[in-house]
Amino acid sequence: MRKILIVGAGQAGLQLALGLQSNGYDVTVMTNRTADEVRDGRVLSTQCMFDTALGLERKLGLNFWEEAAPKVEGLGVSVSGPESQRVIDWVGRLDGHAQSVDQRIKMAGWMEAFEQRGGKLVIHGVAVSDLDYFSRSHDLILVAAGKGELVSMFGRDAARSPYETPQRALAVSYVHGLGPRPEHDFQAVRCNLVPGVGELFMIPALTGTGPCDIMFWEGIPGGPVDVFGEVKDPAEHLKLTLDLMKTYTPWEYERTLGGVELTDAGATLAGRYAPVVRNPIGELPGGGLVLGVADVVVANDPITGQGSNNAAKCAAVYLEAILAHGDRPFDRAFMQDAFDRYWDDAQHVTKWTNAMLAPPPEHVLNLIGAAGQLAPVAHRFANGFDNPADFEQWFYEPEKAGAYLSSITG
Repeated sequence: MRKILIVGAGQAGLQLALGLQSNGYDVTVMTNRTADEVRDGRVLSTQCMFDTALGLERKLGLNFWEEAAPKVEGLGVSVSGPESQRVIDWVGRLDGHAQSVDQRIKMAGWMEAFEQRGGKLVIHGVAVSDLDYFSRSHDLILVAAGKGELVSMFGRDAARSPYETPQRALAVSYVHGLGPRPEHDFQAVRCNLVPGVGELFMIPALTGTGPCDIMFWEGIPGGPVDVFGEVKDPAEHLKLTLDLMKTYTPWEYERTLGGVELTDAGATLAGRYAPVVRNPIGELPGGGLVLGVADVVVANDPITGQGSNNAAKCAAVYLEAILAHGDRPFDRAFMQDAFDRYWDDAQHVTKWTNAMLAPPPEHVLNLIGAAGQLAPVAHRFANGFDNPADFEQWFYEPEKAGAYLSSITG
């Protein structure tokens, strides 16, 4: 039986571990927190998983919360004008529903399932020297922990990483009590673009205390939304979030007037990081090799909501590659090939995300505006979140955008 070590217990690490486990592999997962510590800790992300990624979980029987989580059936965009009025507002229907499950309950639940099924879950921080030791007793080591010392083993791929500094300051609040958007009677992610300021995302979700909403500011560094860095008190964090909504997105602020409150004591998160693509293979001091997973090797800004989706797709690609490899050594060629298969999909996410971080060119503004008048355009935008490769056909180049709009308007 082949022995595999996975460092990190997030979406990709645990999905891959559970998939390998179900196929008879001897799998060990190492992480620095217990399931209870994850469940009772601070929120981890703003995850919203679209239909393709959710299907990968269903395939492995890991969709434990699908019936309880709100079904997100649409995705809408609003653009703020100079007087904080909506100059553009539309919503597109998703072909397959999306869902957001608080990673605290999801990762804790998956950790417990992994152990209950006989997996070895080791609660311990991991250093490069530890991996050197474990490389002598395991056939393959995968690093799925996207922070800390281990990431330094994977060098930055400058050709695929146009940004060297964070492009947004991030501030997250999970809340109960948010009112519905009156424009539609179904659940939808709402993306509010405030030119020169940043973006506000509103995401229906499930947390440990039941259905909730995520209010997520992405502020341009140094701008008026970049004010959360020194805030430690969750109540102050929420107040700042609401004050900024009142100023820049009053139509979303109106949804809070019935009274919103944080879902729990750990319901806020703030931070920033530079988007980066890294080389997928890490070299250990003793000569062994390790393979980077998901945001260890492709870390995009969350502006396009792709982090958990990327992680699920990476885990699925790596699982397929490992199963197909049989008893052959997991050498450098295997690792590079597995990453290249993942990059075939992830490159489209990276290109789209990096484009959305920059000020939009005129043809993109025209597309966003057209979606407010033409339902097929809104539909295509919304479903691009599930299949970002589609943007290649109509989004990036003015000529393709013009041809697409002409085909719609006749």
